[in-house]
Amino acid sequence: MNSIHIITPVKDSIDLTLQTAEAIMASELTLPFTYTIYNDFSTPENTLRLQEAAERLGFRLVNLADVTDHPSPNYLLVLQTAQREALQDEAALVIVESDVLVKPDTLQALVDGARQRIDCGMAAAVTVDEEGRINFPYLYAKGRENAVFATRKRFSFCCTLLTPAYLQAFDFHLLNPEKHWHDVTISHQSLKHGFKNYLFTNLPVWHRPHGSRPWKQLKYTNPLKYYWLKFTKGLDKI
Repeated sequence: MNSIHIITPVKDSIDLTLQTAEAIMASELTLPFTYTIYNDFSTPENTLRLQEAAERLGFRLVNLADVTDHPSPNYLLVLQTAQREALQDEAALVIVESDVLVKPDTLQALVDGARQRIDCGMAAAVTVDEEGRINFPYLYAKGRENAVFATRKRFSFCCTLLTPAYLQAFDFHLLNPEKHWHDVTISHQSLKHGFKNYLFTNLPVWHRPHGSRPWKQLKYTNPLKYYWLKFTKGLDKI
């Protein structure tokens, strides 16, 4: 692990994204790192805001409209691109979603924790709400606060590190292109390739669930409408 590649995919939801970016760029990291935001067809106004923020904060901005005409979401393309670039640099890949706020020491602690465990394929920081209570998608970790443990339950990519060893073992071009999101598959493939996935409940990050995809709030406020949209419009294929 010679360096760290940090990525955030986003479509609109720029206010939250800029908070995420500012927190990441303020991280206290000892390894060299690059931070890339993949702009997945945000509006022209929000694209301009991202461009201005990239100049101000110093992150790399990739506008996917410049490289593909495939409609959003382009999560698979982002993952495949990020994997290729991380492998070229022998880097770990850290995915931080645009509705997550890390602390200054979160990413370095996640790197250190992964390095200390030679069987680590993935290392994830637990997500919490504004009051510090574990929230979606790690509700299964309630009662195991302030710990580090291997789990066979699926990870989300809210704030997750993929080790260089795992990136070398599983080619993201094998992921199902019919799906929109690949967190579950990648979590399971890590285990299938003999790695362990470690959840760090001692590294809480603030997560505003589905802040980047507001329509998914319907899952909790109007589940009938959520599942109607999911199945009739083919949204949110996991």
